Amino acid sequence: MALVIDAGGWIALERGNANARARYALAIATHERVVTHGGIVGQVWRARGARQARLAHLLAAAVVEPVDDALGRRAGALLARTGGRDVLDAALVLVATDGDEILTSDPADLAQLAAAAELTVDLIVV
Repeated sequence: MALVIDAGGWIALERGNANARARYALAIATHERVVTHGGIVGQVWRARGARQARLAHLLAAAVVEPVDDALGRRAGALLARTGGRDVLDAALVLVATDGDEILTSDPADLAQLAAAAELTVDLIVV
């Protein structure tokens, strides 16, 4: 099992959201994989100030998957099935596997994408 984190999840962590921090701390304490992808990092990274120092520290423990040609194509195909538009959300769902948890501020879109991808994931809303 892994903790997969979207942009809203990273922002919640960066801002010190108690629920997000507790779930992240549990993942680290239990040696659970923390996963995101490079597009999500691009959404949240601004390289400024103390908050970004916190984010840099949090990201250091994460596996950051590349958004390559294969993942991009799979994400596009998933969006075609759902009528969605957010390629980064689709790619995030596709780096998850059955049983993973996704830390998110956008549960409706991710739930639809996960269902279309035939993935069983738990969404943790922050």
